[in-house]
Amino acid sequence: DLGLIVYDKKDSQDICFIPDGDYKKFIKSNKRKGEILDLSGNVLSFHDGIQNFTVGQRRGLGVGGLNDPLYVISLNVEDRKVVVGPRELLKAHIIKVSEVNWLGDQNFFSKKQWKMKVKVRSTRPPQDAIVRPKSSNTAEVRLIDPEQGVAPGQACVFYDKNHPRVLGGGWIQNAD
Repeated sequence: DLGLIVYDKKDSQDICFIPDGDYKKFIKSNKRKGEILDLSGNVLSFHDGIQNFTVGQRRGLGVGGLNDPLYVISLNVEDRKVVVGPRELLKAHIIKVSEVNWLGDQNFFSKKQWKMKVKVRSTRPPQDAIVRPKSSNTAEVRLIDPEQGVAPGQACVFYDKNHPRVLGGGWIQNAD
């Protein structure tokens, strides 16, 4: 109706930058192999692409036969390294959050710290935490009880401690 030159162009329902539309072939041909390391930096195995791993993962590591189960502790995307270790190293107490979007009625900086609930994994219930504003869009989250498998890139959602209301959230940058 508007006379646009793309009016009869076919809709794109797939990844538009893949030349022949075969995204599975594209991903397979662009895999960047890397190493799976223990905490001391020893190479335990190799992998076909870091995109196949997430912090906290246990299955599919390709390092079977060891005495104790190993979990992905950290990912170094630039160097394509997957670091594995024991489960207890997955426990995080402090989380650095960026790109904070605050939805609360009060100004985020009206308090030095907020007692609230946070959710850092989609399959886990919200838990007690202290959220400290650090800058206009960053915060530090101190978990009262440590959480396992907190991974950079995942969301951290802030909830009112007494009511099921979302007060804000941001993206996890790192966890200690």
